[in-house]
Amino acid sequence: MNATFTLLEMRRITRDWGGMFFTAVLPAFFYLIFGATVDAKDASIGNGNVAMYVMISMAAYGAVTATTSIGGNAAVERQQGWGRQLGLTPLADSSYIAMKALIAMTVAAVPVLLTFTLGAATGARGSAGAWALSALLVLAGSSVFALYGLLIGTAFRSEAAVGAAAGTLVIFAFLGNLFIPLSGALLSFAKLTPLYGYAALARYPLTEGYLPDGSHDPLWLPIANVVAWLAIFGALTVVLVRRGRERQ
Repeated sequence: MNATFTLLEMRRITRDWGGMFFTAVLPAFFYLIFGATVDAKDASIGNGNVAMYVMISMAAYGAVTATTSIGGNAAVERQQGWGRQLGLTPLADSSYIAMKALIAMTVAAVPVLLTFTLGAATGARGSAGAWALSALLVLAGSSVFALYGLLIGTAFRSEAAVGAAAGTLVIFAFLGNLFIPLSGALLSFAKLTPLYGYAALARYPLTEGYLPDGSHDPLWLPIANVVAWLAIFGALTVVLVRRGRERQ
Protein backbone atom coordinates (compact mmCIF):
# COMPACT_ATOMS: atom_id res chain seq x y z
CA MET A 1 0.00 0.00 0.00
CA ASN A 2 1.40 3.37 -1.05
CA ALA A 3 1.37 5.83 1.87
CA THR A 4 1.73 8.91 -0.36
CA PHE A 5 -1.19 7.92 -2.58
CA THR A 6 -3.29 7.13 0.50
CA LEU A 7 -2.63 10.56 2.00
CA LEU A 8 -3.45 12.27 -1.30
CA GLU A 9 -6.75 10.39 -1.50
CA MET A 10 -7.57 11.31 2.10
CA ARG A 11 -6.92 14.98 1.35
CA ARG A 12 -9.09 14.82 -1.76
CA ILE A 13 -12.00 13.30 0.14
CA THR A 14 -11.75 15.58 3.17
CA ARG A 15 -11.67 18.65 0.90
CA ASP A 16 -15.22 17.78 -0.13
CA TRP A 17 -16.87 19.85 2.61
CA GLY A 18 -20.38 19.00 1.46
CA GLY A 19 -19.71 15.27 1.60
CA MET A 20 -17.99 15.51 4.97
CA PHE A 21 -20.91 17.50 6.36
CA PHE A 22 -23.43 14.80 5.48
CA THR A 23 -21.06 12.08 6.64
CA ALA A 24 -19.89 13.49 9.98
CA VAL A 25 -21.76 16.61 11.07
CA LEU A 26 -25.32 15.68 10.10
CA PRO A 27 -25.45 12.44 12.17
CA ALA A 28 -24.06 14.33 15.19
CA PHE A 29 -26.69 17.02 14.65
CA PHE A 30 -29.41 14.35 14.48
CA TYR A 31 -28.14 12.95 17.77
CA LEU A 32 -28.46 16.37 19.40
CA ILE A 33 -32.05 16.68 18.14
CA PHE A 34 -33.32 13.14 18.75
CA GLY A 35 -31.12 12.06 21.65
CA ALA A 36 -29.58 14.85 23.70
CA THR A 37 -32.52 17.23 23.91
CA VAL A 38 -35.60 15.00 24.19
CA ASP A 39 -37.40 14.60 27.50
CA ALA A 40 -36.97 10.81 27.44
CA LYS A 41 -33.18 10.90 27.03
CA ASP A 42 -32.59 9.68 30.61
CA ALA A 43 -35.13 6.86 30.38
CA SER A 44 -33.55 3.46 30.93
CA ILE A 45 -33.00 1.00 28.11
CA GLY A 46 -30.87 -2.09 28.61
CA ASN A 47 -27.84 -1.17 30.71
CA GLY A 48 -27.96 2.51 29.69
CA ASN A 49 -30.35 5.21 28.58
CA VAL A 50 -32.23 6.44 25.52
CA ALA A 51 -29.58 9.07 24.75
CA MET A 52 -27.00 6.35 24.23
CA TYR A 53 -29.42 4.30 22.13
CA VAL A 54 -29.87 7.28 19.79
CA MET A 55 -26.15 8.07 19.85
CA ILE A 56 -25.25 4.59 18.58
CA SER A 57 -27.95 4.79 15.91
CA MET A 58 -26.75 8.12 14.55
CA ALA A 59 -23.10 7.05 14.59
CA ALA A 60 -24.10 3.96 12.59
CA TYR A 61 -25.93 6.12 10.04
CA GLY A 62 -22.89 8.34 9.56
CA ALA A 63 -20.51 5.39 9.24
CA VAL A 64 -22.52 3.62 6.53
CA THR A 65 -22.94 6.88 4.61
CA ALA A 66 -19.15 7.16 4.50
CA THR A 67 -18.43 3.59 3.44
CA THR A 68 -21.22 3.54 0.83
CA SER A 69 -19.91 6.70 -0.84
CA ILE A 70 -16.27 5.61 -0.84
CA GLY A 71 -17.04 2.09 -2.05
CA GLY A 72 -19.25 3.41 -4.84
CA ASN A 73 -16.79 6.06 -5.97
CA ALA A 74 -13.98 3.49 -6.06
CA ALA A 75 -16.00 1.39 -8.51
CA VAL A 76 -16.85 4.38 -10.69
CA GLU A 77 -13.22 5.57 -10.75
CA ARG A 78 -11.94 2.27 -12.04
CA GLN A 79 -14.67 1.92 -14.67
CA GLN A 80 -14.15 5.44 -16.00
CA GLY A 81 -10.48 4.86 -16.76
CA TRP A 82 -8.67 5.44 -13.49
CA GLY A 83 -7.91 1.74 -13.31
CA ARG A 84 -5.97 1.92 -16.60
CA GLN A 85 -3.99 4.88 -15.32
CA LEU A 86 -3.11 2.99 -12.15
CA GLY A 87 -2.08 0.05 -14.30
CA LEU A 88 0.84 2.17 -15.57
CA THR A 89 2.14 2.50 -12.01
CA PRO A 90 3.71 -0.10 -9.68
CA LEU A 91 0.54 0.01 -7.53
CA ALA A 92 -1.00 -3.49 -7.37
CA ASP A 93 -4.75 -4.11 -7.27
CA SER A 94 -4.42 -5.50 -3.76
CA SER A 95 -2.71 -2.30 -2.62
CA TYR A 96 -5.43 -0.19 -4.24
CA ILE A 97 -8.14 -2.18 -2.44
CA ALA A 98 -6.27 -1.99 0.87
CA MET A 99 -5.88 1.76 0.44
CA LYS A 100 -9.58 2.28 -0.25
CA ALA A 101 -10.51 0.06 2.70
CA LEU A 102 -8.25 2.05 5.01
CA ILE A 103 -9.70 5.34 3.77
CA ALA A 104 -13.28 4.08 4.13
CA MET A 105 -12.70 2.94 7.71
CA THR A 106 -10.86 6.17 8.59
CA VAL A 107 -13.62 8.39 7.23
CA ALA A 108 -16.29 6.20 8.85
CA ALA A 109 -14.53 6.65 12.19
CA VAL A 110 -15.08 10.42 12.04
CA PRO A 111 -18.87 10.42 12.65
CA VAL A 112 -18.45 7.64 15.22
CA LEU A 113 -15.88 9.64 17.18
CA LEU A 114 -17.79 12.91 16.89
CA THR A 115 -21.16 11.44 17.85
CA PHE A 116 -19.76 9.39 20.73
CA THR A 117 -17.91 12.46 22.03
CA LEU A 118 -21.11 14.50 21.96
CA GLY A 119 -22.92 11.64 23.66
CA ALA A 120 -20.40 11.53 26.49
CA ALA A 121 -20.76 15.28 26.95
CA THR A 122 -24.56 15.34 26.91
CA GLY A 123 -25.62 12.53 29.21
CA ALA A 124 -25.48 9.32 27.18
CA ARG A 125 -25.12 6.54 29.74
CA GLY A 126 -24.18 2.88 29.48
CA SER A 127 -21.68 0.33 30.73
CA ALA A 128 -18.02 0.73 29.76
CA GLY A 129 -18.25 -2.50 27.79
CA ALA A 130 -21.27 -1.21 25.86
CA TRP A 131 -19.43 1.99 24.90
CA ALA A 132 -16.35 0.16 23.60
CA LEU A 133 -18.08 -2.78 21.91
CA SER A 134 -20.79 -0.66 20.28
CA ALA A 135 -18.18 1.67 18.77
CA LEU A 136 -16.27 -1.31 17.35
CA LEU A 137 -19.43 -2.91 15.95
CA VAL A 138 -20.54 0.36 14.35
CA LEU A 139 -17.20 0.73 12.61
CA ALA A 140 -16.71 -2.91 11.60
CA GLY A 141 -20.29 -3.41 10.44
CA SER A 142 -20.19 -0.34 8.22
CA SER A 143 -17.77 -2.21 5.92
CA VAL A 144 -20.76 -4.22 4.62
CA PHE A 145 -22.08 -1.04 3.05
CA ALA A 146 -18.83 -0.42 1.21
CA LEU A 147 -19.98 -3.46 -0.80
CA TYR A 148 -23.38 -1.83 -1.28
CA GLY A 149 -21.69 1.28 -2.69
CA LEU A 150 -19.44 -0.89 -4.83
CA LEU A 151 -22.51 -2.72 -6.15
CA ILE A 152 -24.30 0.49 -7.15
CA GLY A 153 -21.15 2.01 -8.63
CA THR A 154 -20.51 -1.11 -10.69
CA ALA A 155 -24.13 -1.36 -11.86
CA PHE A 156 -24.65 2.26 -12.94
CA ARG A 157 -21.11 3.61 -13.44
CA SER A 158 -22.17 7.07 -12.33
CA GLU A 159 -21.25 9.32 -9.41
CA ALA A 160 -24.87 10.46 -9.40
CA ALA A 161 -25.96 6.87 -8.84
CA VAL A 162 -23.53 6.60 -5.94
CA GLY A 163 -25.07 9.74 -4.45
CA ALA A 164 -28.50 8.21 -4.90
CA ALA A 165 -27.29 5.05 -3.16
CA ALA A 166 -26.23 7.14 -0.17
CA GLY A 167 -29.67 8.76 -0.31
CA THR A 168 -31.42 5.40 -0.11
CA LEU A 169 -29.68 4.89 3.22
CA VAL A 170 -32.16 7.38 4.68
CA ILE A 171 -34.98 4.96 3.82
CA PHE A 172 -32.98 2.02 5.15
CA ALA A 173 -32.28 4.01 8.33
CA PHE A 174 -35.98 4.55 8.98
CA LEU A 175 -36.61 0.84 8.45
CA GLY A 176 -33.58 0.01 10.58
CA ASN A 177 -35.07 1.66 13.68
CA LEU A 178 -32.39 4.35 13.57
CA PHE A 179 -34.64 7.42 13.48
CA ILE A 180 -37.95 6.40 15.03
CA PRO A 181 -39.03 3.26 16.92
CA LEU A 182 -41.13 0.97 14.74
CA SER A 183 -43.75 -1.54 15.83
CA GLY A 184 -46.25 -4.05 14.50
CA ALA A 185 -46.19 -5.21 10.89
CA LEU A 186 -43.76 -2.48 9.82
CA LEU A 187 -41.24 -3.67 12.40
CA SER A 188 -41.61 -7.25 11.18
CA PHE A 189 -40.88 -6.13 7.62
CA ALA A 190 -38.02 -3.88 8.75
CA LYS A 191 -36.17 -6.85 10.22
CA LEU A 192 -35.55 -8.04 6.66
CA THR A 193 -33.96 -4.76 5.48
CA PRO A 194 -30.19 -4.11 5.22
CA LEU A 195 -29.64 -1.61 8.03
CA TYR A 196 -31.78 -3.34 10.64
CA GLY A 197 -29.38 -6.12 11.56
CA TYR A 198 -26.33 -3.86 11.52
CA ALA A 199 -27.94 -1.25 13.79
CA ALA A 200 -29.47 -3.85 16.11
CA LEU A 201 -26.12 -5.62 16.44
CA ALA A 202 -24.31 -2.34 17.15
CA ARG A 203 -26.84 -1.52 19.89
CA TYR A 204 -26.89 -5.05 21.33
CA PRO A 205 -24.19 -4.39 23.98
CA LEU A 206 -26.48 -1.63 25.28
CA THR A 207 -29.98 -3.03 24.75
CA GLU A 208 -29.21 -6.76 25.13
CA GLY A 209 -31.75 -7.25 22.35
CA TYR A 210 -34.67 -5.33 23.88
CA LEU A 211 -36.49 -2.87 21.62
CA PRO A 212 -38.25 0.38 22.58
CA ASP A 213 -41.65 -1.30 22.13
CA GLY A 214 -40.74 -3.93 24.76
CA SER A 215 -40.16 -6.81 22.35
CA HIS A 216 -36.87 -8.71 22.17
CA ASP A 217 -34.56 -9.77 19.34
CA PRO A 218 -32.39 -12.84 19.95
CA LEU A 219 -28.74 -12.29 19.07
CA TRP A 220 -28.88 -14.64 16.09
CA LEU A 221 -31.39 -12.38 14.29
CA PRO A 222 -29.18 -9.32 13.69
CA ILE A 223 -26.19 -11.57 12.99
CA ALA A 224 -28.17 -13.51 10.38
CA ASN A 225 -29.38 -10.24 8.82
CA VAL A 226 -25.84 -8.88 8.50
CA VAL A 227 -24.44 -12.13 7.09
CA ALA A 228 -27.31 -12.46 4.60
CA TRP A 229 -26.94 -8.92 3.24
CA LEU A 230 -23.16 -9.28 3.11
CA ALA A 231 -23.63 -12.37 0.95
CA ILE A 232 -26.25 -10.65 -1.26
CA PHE A 233 -24.18 -7.51 -1.85
CA GLY A 234 -21.03 -9.55 -2.43
CA ALA A 235 -22.63 -12.00 -4.86
CA LEU A 236 -24.33 -9.29 -6.92
CA THR A 237 -21.12 -7.28 -7.12
CA VAL A 238 -19.15 -10.31 -8.35
CA VAL A 239 -21.79 -11.03 -11.02
CA LEU A 240 -21.76 -7.43 -12.28
CA VAL A 241 -17.96 -7.24 -12.35
CA ARG A 242 -17.77 -10.47 -14.39
CA ARG A 243 -20.41 -9.24 -16.84
CA GLY A 244 -18.53 -6.00 -17.26
CA ARG A 245 -15.35 -7.91 -18.14
CA GLU A 246 -17.23 -10.11 -20.62
CA ARG A 247 -18.50 -7.00 -22.45
CA GLN A 248 -14.95 -5.73 -22.72
